[in-house]
Amino acid sequence: MLKLATVGNSVGAVIPKEVLAKLRAGKGTTLFLTECPEGFLLTRYDQEFETQMKLAKEVMDEYKDALHVLAK
Repeated sequence: MLKLATVGNSVGAVIPKEVLAKLRAGKGTTLFLTECPEGFLLTRYDQEFETQMKLAKEVMDEYKDALHVLAK
């Protein structure tokens, strides 16, 4: 359960210590809120960005020689 609280002119969520420990998060950590069919998912990383980076790495590995030539 998250409790919403006023933070200046905004609204913030108070995250329990146990949840922060499981997320390995603390003050200053960037968290990502992703909408899912089941509701919302709170994570330390952006899953879409991670997927895109995996695809980019595959392309770079496959075309390593061509990219090396183009980089000159």
